[in-house]
Amino acid sequence: MKTSELVHHIDPIDTFKRFGKVKKVIGLMIESLGPESSIGDVCYIYIDKEKKKKIQAEVVGFKEESVILMPYTSINEISPGCLVETTSKPLKIKIGMELLGSVVDSLGMPLDESPLPKGLHSVPTEQDPPNPLLRKTITESVEVGVRLIDSLLTVGKGQRVGIFAGSGVGKSTLLGMIARNTNADLNVIALIGERGREVREFIERDLGQDGLKRSIVVVATSDQPALMRIKGAMTATAIAEYFRDKGLNVMLMMDSVTRFAMAQREVGLAVGEPPTTKGYTPSVFAVLPRLLERTGTNQHGSITSFYTVLVDGDDMNEPIADTVRGILDGHFVLDRDLANKGQFPAVNILKSVSRIMNHIVSVEHMKSAEKLREIISTYLNSEDLIQIGAYKKGTSFEIDKAIQLYPKILSFLKQDTDENMSIEESVNQLMNLIKSGDS
Repeated sequence: MKTSELVHHIDPIDTFKRFGKVKKVIGLMIESLGPESSIGDVCYIYIDKEKKKKIQAEVVGFKEESVILMPYTSINEISPGCLVETTSKPLKIKIGMELLGSVVDSLGMPLDESPLPKGLHSVPTEQDPPNPLLRKTITESVEVGVRLIDSLLTVGKGQRVGIFAGSGVGKSTLLGMIARNTNADLNVIALIGERGREVREFIERDLGQDGLKRSIVVVATSDQPALMRIKGAMTATAIAEYFRDKGLNVMLMMDSVTRFAMAQREVGLAVGEPPTTKGYTPSVFAVLPRLLERTGTNQHGSITSFYTVLVDGDDMNEPIADTVRGILDGHFVLDRDLANKGQFPAVNILKSVSRIMNHIVSVEHMKSAEKLREIISTYLNSEDLIQIGAYKKGTSFEIDKAIQLYPKILSFLKQDTDENMSIEESVNQLMNLIKSGDS
């Protein structure tokens, strides 16, 4: 490098270090006098006089002349007067193909405490969504290996889908199945606010060794500070964006966006935001679109994303579910009643929709899917009469046909977790099922 180029790089370097002092700590919030910093800057809080021990925190707001910080880790050792140093930079993580097969935390560090591989690139965790005019239109489907989804709710490359369900209905199992079976180039899986026990279970049972080899898992457990749960979602999205910019087709799965929203609510309340809809602060409804719009297509590649949404008491109209459903390109509803009957995946076909499907599948495929929905609807509308024996055969041709096909349809909708099926096989089975009812 020439001397002139070195001077050009050296000139803008800030040689000053800016410090402040911890003033008080209230709950999740650390208030300090100084240092001069901006929203999103990472700071170090030194918890000993020799400046050997420090914790990372982030600037989340200001109050008069004080800086409001939130920590990435525990704050047990912080005391009044602790020195606060700003880096004057937002959080960056290291990313590269060498991370495949790794499980990392919200800061991009391996959870097994092994060193990071060499040759990685630094990228900020928070980035702007792609320019709408630079997004490629979605023209082809992505295979997820789940017969019900590939045939009746076909997903396009770059589509964003919400999986809505209460607790214990099979969300994690479905995500693991998709991660193992998809034909995407790689998976990025974010476990946000999960119980510590469930993390290893998901990796070993649901994802498996084959799934982990082509995945990067980002973990932020429920016991970690709210900021770490927020950063977990941002870090996973940044990793997916990095590979999308390399021209790859990435599968991003986040479980769950509800816990991300809850973490943002904690931060909002801590910095003094007023609670609005069901206790959620205004910043929650501002941050959600920014996070969800970062995925999808751009001029290089695509991020196909699945976001799970926990619905309290199976209420599909609660604030987060309603907001997310309005942003995404489709929603799959997991039904507790179907799960209780032993159906997996427990997707309620009549309440689920893929907004992209009619643009990426053939006319014959679309008509077959619509016909199957009609048959299911016809049967369910008459189910009570059929079950008590009040319906007489021959009264309605459509109901007779629904009664004949319904056992075959149930068999078609069910799939073992270790069963993999190509999208071509799934569509062929759907069309053959419809034709068997016409004959």
